[in-house]
Amino acid sequence: MTVTRSIDTVLFDLDDTLHDDSAAYKAAAKRVADDVVHERGGDPNRLLAAYIAEANGFWKKLSTEHLTTAIHDTRVQLWHDALAAVGIDDVALARVCAERYNAYRADELELLPGALDLLIALRERGCKVGIVSNGFAATHHDKIDRLALRAHIDALFLADEMGMVKPDPRVFTHACAVLGSEPLRTAMVGDRYDRDITGAHDAGLFTVLIDVHAIPIPDGAVPPDAVVASIGDVLAALPLAKQEASAGAPKRSAG
Repeated sequence: MTVTRSIDTVLFDLDDTLHDDSAAYKAAAKRVADDVVHERGGDPNRLLAAYIAEANGFWKKLSTEHLTTAIHDTRVQLWHDALAAVGIDDVALARVCAERYNAYRADELELLPGALDLLIALRERGCKVGIVSNGFAATHHDKIDRLALRAHIDALFLADEMGMVKPDPRVFTHACAVLGSEPLRTAMVGDRYDRDITGAHDAGLFTVLIDVHAIPIPDGAVPPDAVVASIGDVLAALPLAKQEASAGAPKRSAG
């Protein structure tokens, strides 16, 4: 049965959806690796690859059990494990690496072309806009501010503030409730099928996959309602409700 949609609320993932997080974190990690090699010697590419492997493994396995550990402590552990992989066992250096990484990454943050235009266009059409991220409050509030996104969203939903992580369908129904919407009237836009699309679909939302990673959808899996190549293609893919222009609801953070 075809469900007629009339979308008036749009949720977005943050990393690799509204900004190129992959490029930002790899650039920051590369600068850290270069610092370490300058001070200790070695191969920066080996250390960079080791850190990327550790970071990817952490975020891929992220669950509610990880939410009780401060992201700073996790970052120190990731750098310690990466350093150990290239023969350097130094907790103090891992702490320095984590601190430098955070500073360098802040320098690399930049919205993807078309992202801000999309948020503005949606709110001009009367839509409510939220960001739903598996990121942590300790880093992501600062990231939102550095990207100048807070004035363009109605609510921010972060994993540790909610006590839930995507793809738990309750994440998406919680966001709908806070925004005064319901799943039938809400869309979820993200870059990860396994995190952004599956849970949103199970919660009853309209789903849009930005196919920036070119990761095949598993055989037999329910496809997204729309697949686009970039953030600039999202607006045309949404079955938006016909609404008058609106200034938008007051901005707030929600947990």
